[in-house]
Amino acid sequence: MTINQIQAYAESIGLIIKIQLRETLGFNLFRIVVAEQNNDAVKIWAEMKGWTYPNKNGLQLDTLRILSNAPQFVSELIWATTMSWALEKTMCKNARLLAIYDDAGYSKKLVRYFRLIGFNIIREVGSNPPDILLRLIWGGAGTLMKGNCSNILKRIEKKLIN
Repeated sequence: MTINQIQAYAESIGLIIKIQLRETLGFNLFRIVVAEQNNDAVKIWAEMKGWTYPNKNGLQLDTLRILSNAPQFVSELIWATTMSWALEKTMCKNARLLAIYDDAGYSKKLVRYFRLIGFNIIREVGSNPPDILLRLIWGGAGTLMKGNCSNILKRIEKKLIN
């Protein structure tokens, strides 16, 4: 699916998708939201933030927020838009994220969720000296994961089309 197709699908179920971009020192910072507009109020149901490194083939996903009472398909729309945008507008073929160790059980749930979407575990980021840079970049320790944008988009498309 293309970004335009995803946005049209979102509109057909009463949702809107917005993509905000900002370039700083060669980094492309992005924010994608799935929202609902009623009269003059806008309710943001999901948000994805991240960046791309200059001249590198990799999407870095930093923040994912999906409200627990979000309408159906909001999760799929945020992922589909993110992967489609990466494939259409950047050189990124792969995405990385860090499932941060917040609570003992919640981190395992995040890893399971990301694996279902199509991410694979690269390694655990902890307190070892080689992990210091990654901890600075991601803001903590956790499970570093990587996924192929095309494969993730195909998995999400199946959920949206069925």
